[in-house]
Amino acid sequence: MKPMRRHDFREVAYDSLRWALLEELRGKAKRILNALESFRLHAMIHGSIARGDVTKNSDVDVFIAEPQSSFLVETALERADVPVNARLLIQATPNYAMKAYIEIDTGTSVSFPLMQMRRVEREFYRFGGEISLNQLKADIRVPGVDKRLMLIEPTTVGHVESSIISREETVAKRLGVSAETVLDRVHALLKRDEVGRTGVFVKRELAPDETFERAMKKLADENPAVRRRMK
Repeated sequence: MKPMRRHDFREVAYDSLRWALLEELRGKAKRILNALESFRLHAMIHGSIARGDVTKNSDVDVFIAEPQSSFLVETALERADVPVNARLLIQATPNYAMKAYIEIDTGTSVSFPLMQMRRVEREFYRFGGEISLNQLKADIRVPGVDKRLMLIEPTTVGHVESSIISREETVAKRLGVSAETVLDRVHALLKRDEVGRTGVFVKRELAPDETFERAMKKLADENPAVRRRMK
């Protein structure tokens, strides 16, 4: 999806198929969040499922905001019979926190940081829209910004949308995040639109018998940039 620059508000009404898809995806998310909550792991869902503007390409992205024991997270999923397709270490740039990424299936994942995140990293999720398990159970939808840089604000019939470009400070207040976070995302997505998708700094799949913590330590021993971010 390409960034949009129009400033008018557009109202979008959902049809029955879209409401049904939202219910289906939220049900899938609820199962995973319940599994994590049973181990006192407080996770959230973010993106289009939190906002409501889902499509057939929407992912179920579950995120735990604080660094966790990967053993605890994996045990919680295993006890709930949630399958794991792949486990990866992901670090977007040398300045970003390294994250554990557990792929459940194509389009469904659980991730969590392996080190403390900076404010702008943490607010990225609120920027796109995030909800807790309790909000999910209460059928709450929240505002957030999609990859087109459109602010999605839920309504009873669907949502209204408008470009955030040149409205960054207003949007920051609406979402409860810093203007720095909004400007960072606008810059990143506009740059991606100009030069195309760029690769991540680290993307490494773990061996079946390897833990996230051990794999990260090995990377830190080999890569000074990873080592510096861990401090």
